Amino acid sequence: MTVTSKVGEGATVTRDDIERKLRDLRGEAGEVAESGRNSALIAAVATAVAVVAMAYLFGRRKGRRRTTVVEVRRV
Repeated sequence: MTVTSKVGEGATVTRDDIERKLRDLRGEAGEVAESGRNSALIAAVATAVAVVAMAYLFGRRKGRRRTTVVEVRRV
């Protein structure tokens, strides 16, 4: 029997029953929050790596376009 069916039959709900159910709910919510935090951390790290890589590549490209080639010839 579940707690709701016991209550329907006239049984009382004790404080221990309520505390046990709340602990169960908190445990489930904690697991969901933890997995969400892990996903957010992975996304943040991947974004940071992508931004640094793009800045590096665009900086290299800009440096190559502005490079002056100087030829020195001896006569």
